[in-house]
Amino acid sequence: MNRPAALLATHLLVIFTGLSLFATSLHAQEVAPPEATAEAQPIGELEPPTTFQDRVDGVINPINKAIFDTLFFDLGFGFFVTPRLDSDGNVKMDVQPVFVEAEAEFAAVLVDENGAMKTGEDGEPMRLTVPAGASYQPVDAAGIPQTSSTPKTTGTIPFLVVWLGCGAVFFTIYHGFVTLRGMPHAIAVVLGRYQSDDDEGEVPPFRALTSALSATVGLGNIAGVAVAMVIGGPGALFWMMFLGFFGMASKFHETTLAQMFRIKNADGTISGGPMYTLDLGFKRHLPALWPLGKALAIVFALFCMLASLGGGNMFQSNQAAEAFFTTFVEPGLGESQATIDATRGWVDNGVGVFLAVAVAFVVLGGITRIGAATSRLVPIMAAVYVMACLFIVLANVGELPRLIGMVFSNAFAVESAFGGLIGAMMVGFQRAAFSSEAGVGSSAIAHAAAQTKEPVREGFVASLEPFIDTVVICFMTGMVVLITNAYLEEEGGAAVTLYAFKQVEATSDWFPFILAVSIVLFAFSTMISWCYYGERAAGYLCGTRYADAGILAFRVLFVACVYFGAVGSLDSVIGLADAGLLSMALPNILGGLLLAPLVGKMTEDYWTRLKGGAFDAPAIDEPDPRAD
Repeated sequence: MNRPAALLATHLLVIFTGLSLFATSLHAQEVAPPEATAEAQPIGELEPPTTFQDRVDGVINPINKAIFDTLFFDLGFGFFVTPRLDSDGNVKMDVQPVFVEAEAEFAAVLVDENGAMKTGEDGEPMRLTVPAGASYQPVDAAGIPQTSSTPKTTGTIPFLVVWLGCGAVFFTIYHGFVTLRGMPHAIAVVLGRYQSDDDEGEVPPFRALTSALSATVGLGNIAGVAVAMVIGGPGALFWMMFLGFFGMASKFHETTLAQMFRIKNADGTISGGPMYTLDLGFKRHLPALWPLGKALAIVFALFCMLASLGGGNMFQSNQAAEAFFTTFVEPGLGESQATIDATRGWVDNGVGVFLAVAVAFVVLGGITRIGAATSRLVPIMAAVYVMACLFIVLANVGELPRLIGMVFSNAFAVESAFGGLIGAMMVGFQRAAFSSEAGVGSSAIAHAAAQTKEPVREGFVASLEPFIDTVVICFMTGMVVLITNAYLEEEGGAAVTLYAFKQVEATSDWFPFILAVSIVLFAFSTMISWCYYGERAAGYLCGTRYADAGILAFRVLFVACVYFGAVGSLDSVIGLADAGLLSMALPNILGGLLLAPLVGKMTEDYWTRLKGGAFDAPAIDEPDPRAD
């Protein structure tokens, strides 16, 4: 590491150590109990103090709401919305305490959620004085603290999710299922059969593939599948695999375009991706629409940066902290919820600081370093995880026909305990997009740096990602979750999959620990890859003159968000992840549709030459659009 890089990493270490101390002090703040009085009325509890997590969520949630209200509007206009049911057929409710403001000071005793009086260590009722203006939870006539509840629902048809699915199906049909026909060729390219020493680029196709896979294979497979099945039921797994299969063509299409319109920077590095495709592609082939292409490129770059900070960063650190706490800390804390909550705050801060410092050191490198690390790390982690899943599946092979039948029946059920056909489909599509990133254009940024003279050839390599990620690995996770019924017992993300492995006698004593470590490593590899995506977008937006400054500023912001993701709530963080990631599909697929004839012609030409054994097409040289 050079001296400037070392200095920057040292400064970041100091900054985040200070952040950790500040945040933990906020976690530790509590409302001091007022003095007791002679007479007391029963109340539920005083409103908890604002925590650091609340403040983080307070920044994230308005961003989520603005994007979801604008781009995720319900195309079904509420017609298909149905309540989510539990395994007994009861409606799942989202219960929240009701707090009111005290008009005047009064004496009170605390009761629990069942109306039973809370007592202290001495066995006496917990008495306190509620000051005027304080928020407290009143009790009803039966002594039960007041709450509000709304049904948890599913069945909306978000516009962007439909847009993503339709784009994947269109590209598959438009290219004549070429990704399925070309799968053997894609494998041969990854193995280096068609590699040449004079190919232009930064990394070999295999390293470009593993770099992109490091951003896709991971928590989307472990936590994303669990989230999909908790919300959408077993049928969501089918729709995840459906979009994974058709998403192969989306990856092929966007990667081919990224290779066609990549540019070489002054330092010799390669930049590419949908922002360059939309800019250069429209400028050269659709000049009348170039202003639209430029605008779409800017929009894509902005959403790419947001997705990098959300899905590629904060969600990863959030679930890494969740896995670490659930596996290594919580089992030894006993049943006291107060102890669990207090310890959780410290653990989240510690994991956030550790990951932030680790990421700060690594992201100072470029795509070559990322490729070198992930080409070794990702296949090993994925193989260990798949083998563990396969072990459980084979041990319960007799259950597979029933479980697969359950997946299909729930996938096409008009009315079911999990929201029916629409609910399962939309949840499956949404989580598949998060898992494989097919159609959103992110991994095309990594594949743009691959060493090849043939854009279509790298498109074939990229098409393997959704198959490996969503068709194979997500299916394995889904079977484990179904075998153990974990989706009925647990809420959340990675915690569901961890729970599933704990239910299997052969793996309960040891594999959850290995899985927890793998989750942390998966999260780490995803973060370093997504930082590369985000900084490429930042470099594009800042232009040639200010690219270096923009990239450095983005890296510092990225490292900060690693910490904030660990201490934020899952609902807020996963909302930001979906908002950024899926929004990238809007400009990416629109540009891909308008440039489809160009890709179709090049694919047909390549396929003809492949069958004839000739690969001598000249490389495409383009100017840097940022210099305009």
